Amino acid sequence: MYKTTLKIDGMMCGMCEAHINDVIRKNVKDAKKVSSSHSKGISTFESETLPDETVLKKAIAETGYELKDISVEEAQKKKWGLF
Repeated sequence: MYKTTLKIDGMMCGMCEAHINDVIRKNVKDAKKVSSSHSKGISTFESETLPDETVLKKAIAETGYELKDISVEEAQKKKWGLF
């Protein structure tokens, strides 16, 4: 599982966040926990596969926003148990 953080320029409101979330879901087929913050200028999501940076950059640009940076890290799976 990978956690991806996108730094996006141009988001101004909640509707902008919704547009970016839709773009992520359409272009990263296994994206989960997709969320965006216009005040922080970031979007995050989790996926089983590494996202294609070129595809995301192009898709985000087509909606009028600019992908400034992308960082991917391995997400920690939560362990459930008594100990």
